[in-house]
Amino acid sequence: MSATLGATLAFFMVIFNFVLELGGAIILLLFAVRMVRTGIMRAYGASFRRIMTASQARLRATIVGVMLAVIMQSSVAVAMLVAGFVSAGALSFQLGLSAVLGAELGSALIIQFLSMDIGWLASVLLVAGGILFLRDHSGRLKQIGRVCLGVALIMIALEFIRHAALPIHDNAFVPQIYVFLEHDFLTAFILGAVLTFLMHSSVASVLLFATLVMTGTLPLMAGISLMLGANLGSALLPVWLSRSMQPTARHIPIVNAFLKGGAAIIMVIIVNQFPIIKALPDFGAGQTMILGHVLFNLSLLVFVPFSGVLGRWIERLSPKQANDLDDIPPHHRSVLDADARNDPELAIIGIRREIQRMLTILEEMFLPVMGLLENFDKKLMKRIVEKDVLVNEALDGIRYYITDRSAETLPPEKEEDLRHLLEFAIALESAGDVISGKLLKLAAARAKSDIRFSVDGLAELRAMHDQIVANMTLANNLLISEDVGMARRLLEEKNNFTHRQRKSRKNHLARLAKGLTESLESSDLHLETGLAFKEFNSHIASIAYPTLSGQGQLLESRLVQLKSF
Repeated sequence: MSATLGATLAFFMVIFNFVLELGGAIILLLFAVRMVRTGIMRAYGASFRRIMTASQARLRATIVGVMLAVIMQSSVAVAMLVAGFVSAGALSFQLGLSAVLGAELGSALIIQFLSMDIGWLASVLLVAGGILFLRDHSGRLKQIGRVCLGVALIMIALEFIRHAALPIHDNAFVPQIYVFLEHDFLTAFILGAVLTFLMHSSVASVLLFATLVMTGTLPLMAGISLMLGANLGSALLPVWLSRSMQPTARHIPIVNAFLKGGAAIIMVIIVNQFPIIKALPDFGAGQTMILGHVLFNLSLLVFVPFSGVLGRWIERLSPKQANDLDDIPPHHRSVLDADARNDPELAIIGIRREIQRMLTILEEMFLPVMGLLENFDKKLMKRIVEKDVLVNEALDGIRYYITDRSAETLPPEKEEDLRHLLEFAIALESAGDVISGKLLKLAAARAKSDIRFSVDGLAELRAMHDQIVANMTLANNLLISEDVGMARRLLEEKNNFTHRQRKSRKNHLARLAKGLTESLESSDLHLETGLAFKEFNSHIASIAYPTLSGQGQLLESRLVQLKSF
């Protein structure tokens, strides 16, 4: 009796240790995947917008989607990025769907890379990433270090999963799991979908399933069913995450879920009823499963030529409602609540939301500026000027909202908050004037005179534009969080931008000294554009000063204090 009890306790201890170690490895895996994604987005996120919106052909959009998914290690992140572009009118449905289908393949390819026997690379990446992350206090090198550390942690997490699976191989309970999952493929399929949805990462879930198959903890057919379920789960994720977005933004996630999810359901039935897997080359159970994952996502590209038809189909299924307000984006309407103006807390929250709306409109105005400087479009310029009117009206509304409240005396800290918010709103209105009053005029002058930037000069202006877009996102987050660390980072990025603009000016003057014709013709245009970018960026970064000043983290002067004798 005691022997039986002891065996039972030993069995439960093995299972408990397995679940505990596996749970820890999964958390590390999820953290590492997110770490890689964060580092890449901070280093290159602004460039992704330009790369994606520059796609004009379905094949190119598909290739861009593959590339972005490999870099970001997430097809879901690419799907959400594309949904936003389609909603804003910066990308057509057919190009957006092509990019998302390409992203599904890119996500599968990164799983193939991470599953390879390259454990030795983890130590190299830890050393290199640690040095870059710790030595560089800001800028792109720090984020590259973050990416290296994240990839190393992914490899370590996979090794933890292998180690956790070893003790249960000889357990009598394992064969029962084998038989159950291998014969009940529907349960395995649903389990794969649910786990992927909960983990919010198909990369992490498929790597987990592949590792368990490689160690013999799961049979190959169960792994195939889990993998196909993971494809369904990853297809449903963007649908869920985009649930609060505009209907046009949800079209691509819905169509992608219909295509990928439907294909996964059909495929899980076929592979479990017919010996298709046996036709694949024998690279081992784990690699066979991953190869099946890559081939499945590769097969989805067959829908790329039909993206236009699918776009018309989804538009017919979700017709536009007959409502005059439908043609006006929600963020183009004021969010100030007249009934809340006499409540200090609610009033400040309302003003923050209105300023956030101003930032969103400014971002819409600024994003196409680089495109206008390269290829002038009079209609686009007119739309940008019209949006500047919205920014001006928002500032007037905030001024009226603040002055029209009751004469009741507010606590000093509330009065100070209102003053800082009004100052930032004024700065944003000035930033809009920089776009409409300077940058658009420079773009029109370039087109009229048919001036061409030099290759290097254009690349420098693009880099400055991308950094400002990233800083606008950072300023938006700071407006909501008032986080001191984020405020410091925004000012660091402002200083980095100043150095970049000065370096660009020096490089331009050096090109002039060499007698380059394009640099000579575009000299004034290049220098004035750089200065306008710098002025615009300074207005955006001004949100950081009140937060840092309140924490005593600003110097009163940058002048060197001279000793008095």
